[in-house]
This record gives sequence, C-alpha cells and structure tokens, in this order.
Amino acid sequence: MALLKEITEPSTLGEINDSLYSLDDKDSLAVAVAASEGIARLEAVRFRALAQLSRHRDGARGVVQEVAFELSFVDSHAGAMVAAAEALTTRLPRTLGLMDQGVVSGFGAMKVAAATAWLSDEDARAADALLEDRLPRKNSEQIRKAAGHAAMTVDRAGAAKRAEHHRAGRRLSMRHGETGVASIEVEDGPVEKVAAAYTRIDREARALKTGGETRTLDQLRADVALDLLLGGQGGTSERAEVFLYMDLATYLGLNDDPAELAGHGHIPAELGRHIASGPNTLLRRIITDPLSGQVLDLGRDRYRPTAGLGEFVRVRDRECRRPGCHRPAQACDLDHSVPWQFGGHTDATDLIDLCRRDHRLKDEPGWTYRLDGDGTLIITTPTGRSYDSAPPPLHEPRPEVSLAEEPPPF
Repeated sequence: MALLKEITEPSTLGEINDSLYSLDDKDSLAVAVAASEGIARLEAVRFRALAQLSRHRDGARGVVQEVAFELSFVDSHAGAMVAAAEALTTRLPRTLGLMDQGVVSGFGAMKVAAATAWLSDEDARAADALLEDRLPRKNSEQIRKAAGHAAMTVDRAGAAKRAEHHRAGRRLSMRHGETGVASIEVEDGPVEKVAAAYTRIDREARALKTGGETRTLDQLRADVALDLLLGGQGGTSERAEVFLYMDLATYLGLNDDPAELAGHGHIPAELGRHIASGPNTLLRRIITDPLSGQVLDLGRDRYRPTAGLGEFVRVRDRECRRPGCHRPAQACDLDHSVPWQFGGHTDATDLIDLCRRDHRLKDEPGWTYRLDGDGTLIITTPTGRSYDSAPPPLHEPRPEVSLAEEPPPF
C-alpha cells in the first residue's frame, strides 16, 4: 500500500509532469504508452480490491451502491465494474494477467467479461485461454469482437442461449444531456421488433417531409418516435407531465435565473419559459424560505385537489434522495427514514423519496439512514462511510433584510 501511495502522490506526479516539457515527439508518445501500461496495472489492482469486497459481502446488492458512492461512479458503471472484477478474478485469470503486464486496459477487460458472461465457468476459462494471444495491444472494439468469437467457439451450441440471455436483459434507459436535452434508448430489444419499429418511424417521418417542413429527417424521426411513445399517431405534439421549478421573476422575464426540470437538472431560463407557456401547462405556487430557498408550503390553487403530505415531500425532494440518483420524485416511493415500526413518524420530518431500488437497498443489513431537522439525509454504509443528501433549494439563499431599513422610493 505504501508503494501504491508513493506512485500516486501529487508531488511524485508533479515531478513527472514537470519533466514532460523537455520531451520530443517520440519520447512524449513513449511516456503516454508507459502511463497507459501503468494505468492498466493499477486497474488490475482495483478489480482485485472490488472482487475482495464483493466476496466479503457474499455478493450483496449493496456492494454496487457503495462502490458508486466511494468511486464517484454512476450506478450502471459501478455494477459493470463489480461484475467484471468478479469474473476476472475467477473465470478470466489470463485476461487479468494481461492487465498486470499493461497490455490490456480495464475497459478492454470489461469487454471480455461482458462477452463471456453467458458462458459456464469452464467455458469462460477456455475462452480466456483462446484470447490470451489475441488481446494484447488491441483496441476495445477489436477486443469485443475477439471475445465474442471466442465465446461462440467454445460453446457453438450456446448461440441460442446467448441470444436469450441478451434479450432477457432488455430495458429502457434514459440519459440526461446538457442544456435541456436527453436520450431514451431501448437496450437489447428483440431485433425483429426494433427493426420493425424503426421502419415504422422512418416511414411516418418521410411522409411528413413535404412542402414547407423545415425539420430534417433525423429530427422528424426523433419527434415521431417520442409522439408515438406518448400515445399519439406520430408527427403531432402530445401532452406529457413534467415538473418544472422556476421562480416568478424568471417566469415573468425579469431575470434569467436557470429553471430546473425534475430528474434532469438546470435548464436555461428561456427554455423554462417556453415549457411553462405550453397550452396544457399547470402552474402551481410554492412558498420557500427566502433565506435558505427550501420549500415551506404549497399553494392550493390548481385544477386537481392536493395529495397533501405526499405531494409536499415530492415537491420538496424533487429527486430520489440517495446521493447520485436522479430519478424524479414523482416516480419514487415515499419511505420513512426511520422505519415506522421502530418509531418513525409519517410526517415531513421523517418521510423521504427513494426510488424502488434504493428503497430496497435501505433495508439491507449494515445500511443506516438518518434525516436531520434541516432535511439533510445522512446515509452510512456497511463500511462506516457516510454520505449526505439535502433537497436542493429552489433559489439561492438571499440576504436577510432588516425591518429597520427604509423602503426603497417608488
């Protein structure tokens, strides 16, 4: 551990960085190669450490969430890392050995783990042996193809099983981008259905590309696909429910403070006003503490009656309260931070929003949750590490105004 710390010490790295300015092109490239080899070796160390953690916990689901916390990974990447670590230290020892030599990167090794995940342990080791001479110095796409071919070679009769495995893993995912955009993807869907869906979307998009239509075919395909998902016939706008947070001054155009879309994050004020001005938009008054920006109360002026406490908690939290999870509160479970049977209270001081996965994680052994009076949630993992989560204020805290001050002239 001391040597590992010495290698990664900022002072050591600083000395190396300072020496780079005197290198020519050839030496610069050689240093980049040497650094990549060193990174691969360190990644092998990380995989072994993650596998050891998983063994200590008997493969508990909470391992992935704890790795996501500690290494600042999104959950999907943390899950892939843990799965690869388990495979490399048991089923794929030769691939791990290539990482020790610095000739296969961690990303490449994860491609091997993913391509052989459907194999039995015996067949995975056979594929690992076939790949030992085929992986060094190859890029990730070459490794993916080589690993897929090796898996098919050692289990030719398993092609149907592999297809079944992948099709069983189908899911819908959403990825948030920047400045008011996001992506939705059906991952590992049945190829015949995906192809048929694309053909229909493309056909309807091309039918709309007439006369004065200014949208490109790519834009039309995206618009048609979203409209169809929302229950329409394609090509026309559909009503959808989203939760937009924007202060009155921004809504009125008096300032350009960013608005916030639940589950996505901040968006430009102009885009927020565009969304808020839609024909089916429902506006709702939210009262905040001017000093902290935290939600204090909800206005009752709306088309449908209030859902009371549950609605207040969802508006306050905006997203799942586990740090790093951005599932909108409207799609989460309301849960007690202190279990009801152990003295928890069904009120705003004890209720929090947790998505279904994190709701289940909370009940695993060794995980503790505490909600402070100011709304800060403290989560302690089985290893004793603590992480906090607070509902973000709806606006920046404002300076307190003394009542003794003279009002401004009008």
